[in-house]
Amino acid sequence: MLNHISINDFLPTPKYLQIYNSIVSGLENHDILPGDKLPSIYELCAHFDVAKGTVEKAYDLLKTNEIIRAVRGKGYYINHTRVGGNLKILLLFNKLSAHKKLIYDAFVERVGAEATIDFYIYNNDFRLFSDLIERHTVGYTHYVIIPHFYDQSEQAAKLINRLPKHKLVVLDKLVEGVTGNYSAVYQHFEKDLMVALVEALPLLRKYKTINILFPNNTYLPRAILNGFYRFCYEHEFEGRVLPDMEKEEIKAGNVYINLIEEDLYAVVKKVKETTFRVGEEVGILSYNETLLKELLLDGITVMSTDFAGMGRTAAELVLGDTPQHIENPFRLVVRKSL
Repeated sequence: MLNHISINDFLPTPKYLQIYNSIVSGLENHDILPGDKLPSIYELCAHFDVAKGTVEKAYDLLKTNEIIRAVRGKGYYINHTRVGGNLKILLLFNKLSAHKKLIYDAFVERVGAEATIDFYIYNNDFRLFSDLIERHTVGYTHYVIIPHFYDQSEQAAKLINRLPKHKLVVLDKLVEGVTGNYSAVYQHFEKDLMVALVEALPLLRKYKTINILFPNNTYLPRAILNGFYRFCYEHEFEGRVLPDMEKEEIKAGNVYINLIEEDLYAVVKKVKETTFRVGEEVGILSYNETLLKELLLDGITVMSTDFAGMGRTAAELVLGDTPQHIENPFRLVVRKSL
C-alpha cells in the first residue's frame, strides 16, 4: 500500500491532500481495491517523515467522503460500499442563460439520478471562480467547467492545470495553456463563424455592410472577430465592429450580427423605429439559438452550436472516463430576418 502513496515536498499542494489524492488515484486505477487495509497513521508518519496531524487530516477527509472506514482495534480499510459508487461532480458555469440551461438539463439527464452534482455560477469573475475551485479541490470524481472570464486567462489556465486531468471536462471553449490528457467539448469559434457566414452568403449578398456587435469589456472569444474579419475580406464586404448600439443609426443595406441577447434586443428596438423591411433592406443575424428567436420578428436567423448536444457529450465523457477532445456541431438556421 505504501508504494501507491506519494508525497512531493516541492509541490504547492498540501501534504494531506497529496496523501488523499494518492489513495483516490489508486482506487481509480484499481491499484488499491475495496477491503484493502491502509497503513497506520504512525507507519505513514515514519515512512514520509510528516507530522501526525498531516496524516490524521488526510484520513479524516477520506472518512468524511466515505472512502475509508475505521475498524476499532484493527485500523483503516477501503470502504466496500463507496468504491466504484456514485459520481460526484463539480459543475461550474460562467453565467445563467437560456442556452446554458440546455447544456445543464441535457448533462443532468444523461449522467443520471445517481450522480451528485454541485452546481455553481461564477459570473465570468475569475476571483469567484478561483475561490470556488480552492474550496472544492477534493471529494469529486469529475470537474466540469465552462471557462469564460473577463480577464486573467493566464491565471485561470494555471488554476485549472492544478486539477487532476483525468477528472477534468472543459466545455464550450478551450483555454490556452491548459495541458495534459483531459476531456473537452468545445466550439471552434473562428472556423464555425466562417462556415456559417459562407453558408449564408447568398442571402448576405443583398447587403453592403456587415456589422458585428462585440462589446469592449467582454468574455467573448477574440477568435469570433478573427473569423468575421476573414469572411469580410475574402468575400469583399465592408465589415464594422460595434461596441454597442447606443449611437448607431440603422441604415438600409446593413446586416447586424449580435453575440449576446442584450444587443439583439437593442437592434430589434432600433429597427422597429424605422420603416425598413427586415430581411430585405436590413438584416439581423444572431448568435445562439433560443425558442424566443423562432418567434421574434417572425423568426430571427441564428448561428448556433448544439447546446443540448454539448451537455450530452460532456456526460458521455464523464461516464466513459476516457479523455477526448470533441468539437461540438455548429449550424446555421435561416429565418426571415436575413
